[in-house]
Amino acid sequence: MLILDLARFDQTPLTSSPFKHLVVSDFITGGQKQTVMRDFPAIDHAGLLPVEATRPGPSFMALIDELTGPEVALAFSRKFGIDLTNRPTMVTVRGRAQEKDGRIHTDSEAKLITALLYFNEDWQAQGGRLRLLRRGDDLNDVIAEVPPDLGTLVAFQRSDNSFHGHEPYVGVRRYVMINWMASGFSAQRELMRHRVSAQAKRLLNYA
Repeated sequence: MLILDLARFDQTPLTSSPFKHLVVSDFITGGQKQTVMRDFPAIDHAGLLPVEATRPGPSFMALIDELTGPEVALAFSRKFGIDLTNRPTMVTVRGRAQEKDGRIHTDSEAKLITALLYFNEDWQAQGGRLRLLRRGDDLNDVIAEVPPDLGTLVAFQRSDNSFHGHEPYVGVRRYVMINWMASGFSAQRELMRHRVSAQAKRLLNYA
């Protein structure tokens, strides 16, 4: 049984201005949500981690396999009008947010497309809701605000004005991020940076 609802993704219109983006609710099929949620890796510190640095369950790894598979690459290629089929991907996960997270940024030029898939049930907090923005200096000039609810996907094409961020939140905030990268070297460099950061955080937590 497929985990990701690509038909729903295909049917969701792409917004082109001020940068290409879309938001898809229920991108994880209803019957799979709780199973995949159960298998999300336990993460007890803030920061992005490569998937291979965690211990997810089998349903979550099946989701990762779909997310990095050719059908998803083709669907995103059609949607964004950019050939991603032979582009390297970088997949990372986050389990907790800290106070400094959510500062406005555009993502690095090494990233072509960013997609965030959330794993949080019934999000009530005002903080931690991703905001896609018109400007890089105003968190309240909002194009769209997205609560990080279970199964919600946010995807955008990186550009010099793909501004996004969120109000501060400290606590559990789970998501998986896939980036289609400009080059394999870029992907390896970014993953190495996340590995080093994760190791440092673990040492600090156990100190």
